[in-house]
Amino acid sequence: MGSIGTTGSAGLIHEGHGPVRYGPSAPDMGLPALPDLVAVLADAAGQTSPEPPGGGPVLREAACGYWSRRGLPTHPQEAAVAAGPQPLLLALLAAHGGDILMPRPHPASWAPQARLLGRPVFQVPTPAECGGVPDPYALLETVRRVRAEGGTPRLLLLSIADDPTGTVAPPELLREACEAAVGEGLHIISDETWRDTLHRPHETVPLSPAEMWPDDVTVFFDLAGAFTPAAWPAAVARFPATSGGALRRARTLDRLTALGALVAGPVAAAAAHALDEPTAVTERAAAATALHARVAGAVHHAVLSAGALTRPPQAGRHLYADLGPARRALAARGVGDSMELEEFLGERLGVQVPGGHRFGDELGALRVRLATGPLLGSTPEERMESLNAPEPLELPHVAEALGILTTVLAEAREPR
Repeated sequence: MGSIGTTGSAGLIHEGHGPVRYGPSAPDMGLPALPDLVAVLADAAGQTSPEPPGGGPVLREAACGYWSRRGLPTHPQEAAVAAGPQPLLLALLAAHGGDILMPRPHPASWAPQARLLGRPVFQVPTPAECGGVPDPYALLETVRRVRAEGGTPRLLLLSIADDPTGTVAPPELLREACEAAVGEGLHIISDETWRDTLHRPHETVPLSPAEMWPDDVTVFFDLAGAFTPAAWPAAVARFPATSGGALRRARTLDRLTALGALVAGPVAAAAAHALDEPTAVTERAAAATALHARVAGAVHHAVLSAGALTRPPQAGRHLYADLGPARRALAARGVGDSMELEEFLGERLGVQVPGGHRFGDELGALRVRLATGPLLGSTPEERMESLNAPEPLELPHVAEALGILTTVLAEAREPR
């Protein structure tokens, strides 16, 4: 049997059960860079200086336009840009004091930032409907328990469209969770990286907590979610228009400066162009999202057909599969936890299939994140063919990759 990827990841997985450096990156778009953005980057290649801390005026103005078009009017003095989401989140966390709460599961990059700062992290279960936000009642219980034990909970991280589950928080649930957090005096940091990758944009309404509690929410997102290649690191934060927001922004800029997390000049030009959302950028983003939605639907079907569990994917380029129903069959193959499941599937598929332990989930839970990007093809030409095809699932290379995935998932539930 072949593998989905051109480069096997078994060696990386064998080494990488624990160290952060072997942890998974965010699901990649899997497509060549948009030529219009490449041209802008190339035109700016002669720039030899990085952007100032927090980004220059052109880039911040572009970010303000992006948010204003989504119902969040923003002034340039309320925005900051950094060279990627990890240093930006690290700086945001460092600018706030206190203990940190986050849903479980959560993006793989969140907890390492808190650990790097030596800050306590408390995970809160998510509701049955979705990932990304904590169950409101569990959140209140966790806050009160932490305080009773002498802790100082002050920050809640959440995501309205989630990695790893690929779900979108319903507005009413998001409102309840945020109301509970604000009522307990927590500041909210909302990761909105995937809000522009909704699979059914006319049916799903993404609601930012900043629309409901503008004074209590800081928003950030990674441009690689919908607009730019991951190799061009750029992420943007929006701070509340309050004196407290201004203070936190100043502290964040100090941390970004200390980290050297300044956006490269050519990358800033491409990022500003993308944030202006010209037709070529929005059309590519919509086409890429539609492609990943089609493939995610096929992966969802394959997971359910194998007797595993997963929520229907609603955003992004990934879904979260629970192979718990196959626990007995997997145990016979030496797979008893998510580390071993990661290795088992990674060896057979030839791509990273990160286990749930990467996302703060219980080690004993047999959960993995499945990404759709590797299914689009192994060459730039195949991936572009997938993007442009009216029926991408019928392309030989996509059908073959889905067939391999289906076979491997079926193998996992078969007794030895």
